[in-house]
Amino acid sequence: MVADIIRDSPFGHIVRLMTRNKVFQYPEEKDQSVAIRYYNTEKTRNMARYGSTSVPEDKQNKEKENIDGEPTQASAQHQGSTADAPDNGATEQAEAPPHHRSTGSITSGDTRVDMQRQVSNVTGTPVDSERGRDLTVVDWDGPDDPENPLNWSTAKKFFVTFEICLLTLGVYIGSAIYTAGIEDIIATFHVSQVAATVGLTLFVAGYGLGPMLWSPMSEIPQVGRSPIYMVTLLVFVVFQVPTALASNFGMLLAFRFLTGLFGSPVLATGGATLSDIYPPKKRAYAISIWGMAAVCGPTLGPLVGGFAAESKGWEWTIWELTWLSAFAFILLFFLLPETSSANILYRKTRRLRKLTGNENLICEPELMGESMTGKDIVMMVLVRPITLNFQEPMVFLLNLYIALIYGLLYIWFESFPIVFVQIYGFSLGLEGTAFLGIMVGAILTIPFYFAYLYYYQEPKFDDAGNIQPEQRLPPAFFGAFCIPICLFWFGWSAGHTHWIMPIIGSGFFSIGAFCLFNAV
Repeated sequence: MVADIIRDSPFGHIVRLMTRNKVFQYPEEKDQSVAIRYYNTEKTRNMARYGSTSVPEDKQNKEKENIDGEPTQASAQHQGSTADAPDNGATEQAEAPPHHRSTGSITSGDTRVDMQRQVSNVTGTPVDSERGRDLTVVDWDGPDDPENPLNWSTAKKFFVTFEICLLTLGVYIGSAIYTAGIEDIIATFHVSQVAATVGLTLFVAGYGLGPMLWSPMSEIPQVGRSPIYMVTLLVFVVFQVPTALASNFGMLLAFRFLTGLFGSPVLATGGATLSDIYPPKKRAYAISIWGMAAVCGPTLGPLVGGFAAESKGWEWTIWELTWLSAFAFILLFFLLPETSSANILYRKTRRLRKLTGNENLICEPELMGESMTGKDIVMMVLVRPITLNFQEPMVFLLNLYIALIYGLLYIWFESFPIVFVQIYGFSLGLEGTAFLGIMVGAILTIPFYFAYLYYYQEPKFDDAGNIQPEQRLPPAFFGAFCIPICLFWFGWSAGHTHWIMPIIGSGFFSIGAFCLFNAV
């Protein structure tokens, strides 16, 4: 497992490039006879007959008749050409020349037609002259192919989940860790408290806007997810240096926005990565653990940064963020495999084309990309995320509600100093411990949420692994009640009771946010 992870990591790809694929080789590179296992004969036949990997709806009835014993025209063509292009097994056909020509006759009703036919080089299926394409479709080596992310071992899936959670923590902590140094920023740059808070606001705005650009790019087969993570994370780490060394307030704000923008892909793509490796039935478990990392990041920020800012100044909060995100970058650089199945198939197809010299090899992600123009890609990457938000009322309303909850999360970083520093007399460092109530609330929710998933939601999946989207919403109904309970409890108890009471009240916020985020 470890060797495969290193081979598929960004480090492994660079080593393969530098050694011309002599190090960290794939099975088909060690033994070229393995290549035939990745040729999907059924999809290749469909390409020869219909020009697509699936049977068109208007042809499905004829295919059914063929299964029942009535030959279709395509099968008659195949039978008519067996003398010149016998189907003697996939291996022989794979070694045959790219194009065969055979002549013969076929009978359609009372009409007998003589024609010259091009025969697919893998299946021996005659290529329809009007719609067919002589292409060999590269696919997985059966439903249990270990290279398919959905078939990875449990240990490998758990390790990748840990990496995504670490990346999420390393980026999300960057928003709130700044708040620990706000008082020092006010004194250093001679700005008001409202102005100093803009550094938090711009960071959050950056990683709110960034996913609309970076995340759709990760869906392009030629790109994949790992390059998006690594390039943006590297920029995120590098930009922390001018942030910590900012000579004026404008420079600080500019780099806070840029670091938020480049640290943002995991905000949306992290969930897509987990969807790549977990089947629909088990996906919610992984998403909830990832959601925990998203909650822990902002809540741990004031705790991690509080004591540093108290002793060394606001710059040290940024240096701490640099060390954490740099550690995440190093770990992911050496040990984060690509999880996009489209990208994995695309790279496999390129390898097989190079190994076999057969330019007719193609995979389904490439077939889908053939029909896309530059305009289509721009529409998908830049325009569709925005139009989807405003053209689908349910998407817009859920986004609006989640935006409200997310806004409330960051209001805590302004209200806690007022309550626990000014009223209860906590030091800057101890103030960060008050945020642990929010994290504890999320941790306590997990066992109950998992029990709900296992006993109530999983049985609702059909045999194909599908479920109505609305079946995921019930936890949100419970979470929606926890938010006003939390706000009332915190506001009523703060300053009038023991300090533990508002901390307990704040814990209800994470219960509500956890249920809402995961359900939506």
